[in-house]
Amino acid sequence: MNIPFVTRQAARAFLLCPETLFCVYVLAAVAVSVQSFLIPPHFCGNYEYTDYNNYIIFRQSFAHLIDGKNLYDLYPAEHWDGFKYSPSFAMAMGVARYLPDITGLCAWNLLNALALFAAIWLLPFRKDTRLLVLWFVLPELITCLQNAQSNGLVAGLIIAAFGCMERGKATIATLCIIGAMFIKIYGAVALCLFLFYPGKMKFTFAAIFWTVIICGMPLFVTPPHTLLWQYNNWVHTLLQDHSLNYGLSVMGCLHVWFAISSGKGIVNVIGIALFLLPFTRTKLYCDPLYKSLALASMLIWVVIFSHMAESPTYIIAVSGVGIWYFSRSGHRHTLWRGILLASVFVFTCLSPTDIVPPFVRLNFFVPYSIKAIPCILVWCIIWIEQMTMKKTFTEVGQTSAPLVA
Repeated sequence: MNIPFVTRQAARAFLLCPETLFCVYVLAAVAVSVQSFLIPPHFCGNYEYTDYNNYIIFRQSFAHLIDGKNLYDLYPAEHWDGFKYSPSFAMAMGVARYLPDITGLCAWNLLNALALFAAIWLLPFRKDTRLLVLWFVLPELITCLQNAQSNGLVAGLIIAAFGCMERGKATIATLCIIGAMFIKIYGAVALCLFLFYPGKMKFTFAAIFWTVIICGMPLFVTPPHTLLWQYNNWVHTLLQDHSLNYGLSVMGCLHVWFAISSGKGIVNVIGIALFLLPFTRTKLYCDPLYKSLALASMLIWVVIFSHMAESPTYIIAVSGVGIWYFSRSGHRHTLWRGILLASVFVFTCLSPTDIVPPFVRLNFFVPYSIKAIPCILVWCIIWIEQMTMKKTFTEVGQTSAPLVA
């Protein structure tokens, strides 16, 4: 039976309404939080752990900070796994220390969801383009929220930095980048965005200012020598973790598919060189499509070349894929682009969900790092596009064939 045209139009108007999508993001964050809270704790050895273990790690980090304990030691009586973020992040989680778990968990997941929502809304795209990106990334965001991870916030800060730069708000943009860096160190890659805009000295001074401010935040609750010790512990933890893990990354795929266990440093150097090479095309720095591709490349690159990449981390990469595909509004998409987008949605976004039978997920998707492969392919395509594209705007800055608006 054909759906009446008026009904289809009404459904489209409802789905492409910002208020509708905002409510969906809020409800998703709250529903995931309540679900995680209601799942009974499980025992591991002699200890009992909640389903929202990552949030407990974040919450407890503040207690360890003010008590002068090593943030990066293991505390199995409190949570499994360890804390791998900066001392400033532990300071920022101080509020959660005094909230009931259900309240704090809802607030934390809402922060991640709405940070990403607001950041994508800041993108210099048409309204319907931004809404399509938001719908596309939603399933992957839910995976991130189910793990009470910080990746939605990191993605939001990097994307918001780009949006703020496009609006000439250099100080706020720099705060977003430095904030992302103090959550996950690879957020610093967003400093490359400075290349596209004038006032680089202003960016530099703003970056130094915010680094000093955020780095020194824990001094309110811990003495300088202890804080210096905590930062030293953080660096040591990151270096040690880098030597032990492959993650859902390019190196991880090489390891599981081709049994390559060495050469991680070489792979990383090649990855850095490839990432930086498109930035040599300085004549395209003012091109809106080039800048969108650079942002998309950045968001995917920090994940697929990260030894810490895991399933919830891919909200960052999937956001990059969404920006790559939907920013081409007004242009017909080739079939292969649609196939790539669909492969990301199916093999990256849906692979960790209950839609995929557990037997398939545990015996195919997980051991063969399938989740990473579509995003790696998309990043390769973006790199080729960056290296081969022509200018899409005139010398006076008018877009000759609008790709973003």
